[in-house]
Amino acid sequence: MQDLHATFGNIDIYLFDQLLKGTYSQCKTVLDAGCGAGRNLVYFLRNSYEVYGIDPDPGSVAKVTALSRTLAPQNPAANFVSASAEALPFEDAAFDLVISSAVLHFARNPAHFESMVHSMWRVLKPGGYFFARLASDIGIGDRVRPLGDGRFLLPDGSQRFLVNEAVLLAITEELGGYLHEPIKTTNVQNLRCMTTWCLQKK
Repeated sequence: MQDLHATFGNIDIYLFDQLLKGTYSQCKTVLDAGCGAGRNLVYFLRNSYEVYGIDPDPGSVAKVTALSRTLAPQNPAANFVSASAEALPFEDAAFDLVISSAVLHFARNPAHFESMVHSMWRVLKPGGYFFARLASDIGIGDRVRPLGDGRFLLPDGSQRFLVNEAVLLAITEELGGYLHEPIKTTNVQNLRCMTTWCLQKK
């Protein structure tokens, strides 16, 4: 178990699932948009990917930069910057894989949500993969209370911007991408639901 943790860190279990399936085996450049301290980047850093990360919190950027320096000294520190997901400071079609884990449900409103998604899609190469984990109302639609602008009060007391299957399918079509896996949702005892949205860019 210690070897497993050393290899993958505290990675999102559904991102781990994609790695086990070999989905990203041909990817070389990876961006974690909302990387925090780098919990989802340990495997990529250890396996010679070109790893980039952005986070609006400078403290988190400092932590992920230190993690990169320890695990992959060859990975430039300049790859990690303080920025927002809706205004990514990268060229178009720069990455083979873009990760967005527990970021999109902090959208302020539908326009903010769409701007984040389109920004991440812009920097994704044709044929590249987009991995997102985000809160949804799938399975708990009758248990959440609307607050306006697409935000809801969840049974666990948190406030989140929520999507549903129809919204995700509509955006997938709008982007011109396709689901390389079905949409999957985990219901945490009817307190909150987290959905996995896995796309590939045509």
